[in-house]
Amino acid sequence: MIERSLFQPEHEMWRQTVRHFVEKEIAPYHEQWEKDGIVPRELWLKAGEAGLLCCTVPEEYGGLGLDYLFDVVVFEELWRVGASGPGFLIHTDLVATYILTFGSDEQKRHWLPKMVRGEAIGSLGMTEPHAGSDLKAIRTKAERDGNHFVINGQKVFISNGQMCDVLVLATKTDTMAGAKGVTLFLVDASLPGFNRGKNLDKLGMKAQDTSELFFDNLRVDADAMLGEEGQGFSLMMTKLAQERLAQAIRSATVVETVIDYTVEYTSERKAFDQTIADFQNTQFVLADLKARSVMARVFTDKCIELFMRGELDPVDAAMAKMVTSELHCETVDKCLQLFGGWGYMWEYPIARAYADARIVKIAGGSIEVMKTIISRDMFKGKLARRK
Repeated sequence: MIERSLFQPEHEMWRQTVRHFVEKEIAPYHEQWEKDGIVPRELWLKAGEAGLLCCTVPEEYGGLGLDYLFDVVVFEELWRVGASGPGFLIHTDLVATYILTFGSDEQKRHWLPKMVRGEAIGSLGMTEPHAGSDLKAIRTKAERDGNHFVINGQKVFISNGQMCDVLVLATKTDTMAGAKGVTLFLVDASLPGFNRGKNLDKLGMKAQDTSELFFDNLRVDADAMLGEEGQGFSLMMTKLAQERLAQAIRSATVVETVIDYTVEYTSERKAFDQTIADFQNTQFVLADLKARSVMARVFTDKCIELFMRGELDPVDAAMAKMVTSELHCETVDKCLQLFGGWGYMWEYPIARAYADARIVKIAGGSIEVMKTIISRDMFKGKLARRK
């Protein structure tokens, strides 16, 4: 079996620390959080104290200044136990990254230390009821009023929305300019006019709060702008590869984990005087999934290497996201079948994994968008363009 070569001894030591934290502070309580529809703020503070949040944030902004693999370890260990509740990935891999890359020194010094400590929870406000993957179609407006902007609009499907303290918010500052009219703001959720809707009831990922957000004449200072006016769409485009890589990391990890506990279950469960694993169909199904999981893992790890060198191409990220997402959904479906009726019971991890899986073909850009990105690259200059 091909061994992963990404991690150094310090990363594996960190993995043991993270695994201990997850097993002690998350796994025993996750079922209750699924019923509550949210994880407690106390968990964020504990995770911050343990160093699990925003590992790559430099020391000058309160972080540890570690490499990206330390964040990868955190994400993998959460998904190995099916801990879909804690929205650490959004907080760490997206919000903190946006602030660190595009924020002013003042914005970084104000928000990043709090995010590292878990005192301020980050969220990303992009999706709207009528604008998902097509981000340039957003309608939330930010109108200049002297040294302020007044924001009105709505967002939906916002992870960490019920708890967030800071929101990277995509708005339109010029409704006639298309993508060039999009501007990002770093919004303090305590400001008047920032309103949270209901905590949405989802098919899966039950413990992660996911909200509607409303902005009613929300006034923000002009210096709350992230980057420059009209640059929002281009800034978002620079981070899509990283977001899609994170989705691939998640899917590759879940696929491996689900296969492992399906092997364990089928090796013990008996039917017709033999174990389920004794049937050739079981062996062939799991052998096929295992082979493809190894291929997915190798490609995902290669994409991690490229990302760490600043060389991850958006097309490669789209391929990683597409292939691993589709394998993710196929694996949980085929493995659940091997559990029989027990696979449909919520008390079994495979049932939770099945419910949690379906979002991966939507989140971070739908599978159809990934195919469009890949095909456009394949047929560069060869497809007729409609005016």
